[in-house]
Amino acid sequence: MTVARPVPGSRAPAGQVRVDCHLHTAASGDAVLTIEQLAERARQAGLDAVCVTDHNLTSAAVAAAEAWARGELGVRVIVGEEVRTPSGDVIGLFLTERIPYVLPLAEVVARIKDQGGLVYVPHPFDPVRSSIGRVLPALCAEGSVDVIEVFNAKIEDQAYNDKAAAVAAEFGIPAAVGSDAHDADGVGAAYLDLPDFDGPASFRAALAHAQLAGEHRPHAIRYPRGPR
Repeated sequence: MTVARPVPGSRAPAGQVRVDCHLHTAASGDAVLTIEQLAERARQAGLDAVCVTDHNLTSAAVAAAEAWARGELGVRVIVGEEVRTPSGDVIGLFLTERIPYVLPLAEVVARIKDQGGLVYVPHPFDPVRSSIGRVLPALCAEGSVDVIEVFNAKIEDQAYNDKAAAVAAEFGIPAAVGSDAHDADGVGAAYLDLPDFDGPASFRAALAHAQLAGEHRPHAIRYPRGPR
């Protein structure tokens, strides 16, 4: 799968939007990115939308989405959550309710889908993160996975990203990319240019036409995660 390098100062082509599908704010407990910094860096990176996927909570994402809806934030916010399960981390996108962490993976998947959200699998084969690569093929086979992250900008060894791309191709799962930013410098290290969308179904459909861009960016030291 071809992933181009980000082009500084560029914008999505006409009729398309640019999206960073995976990033964290200070609410995650292991990040330092404020909503104000996010909005400014998104503007600089030419992003039109971001998926705020804090660890095990949605409060900051909801607040940012509401600020965007009021015209107070210059980037559209998709509410997400990176949820810890005993099998590894999984992201829910387009959520309306927070999902508790350390529930069984199958229950988390069910709760995401019950909200009409998308099951997005981040960094599935990264050995230094809590990843679900071991069970990913079975999840794909049963139709539980909506999107696979085939490029994560914090992964130095691209073989792990390539392995994720191979699974996505094998099962015909839409591919996406994410910066996994935990600080301002990481925002926009990976993004998609794709047709505009107005919800989870049209977003998933638009992924078939997405152009992927990303670069390894060793941003944000791994801050200790705060108490939950």
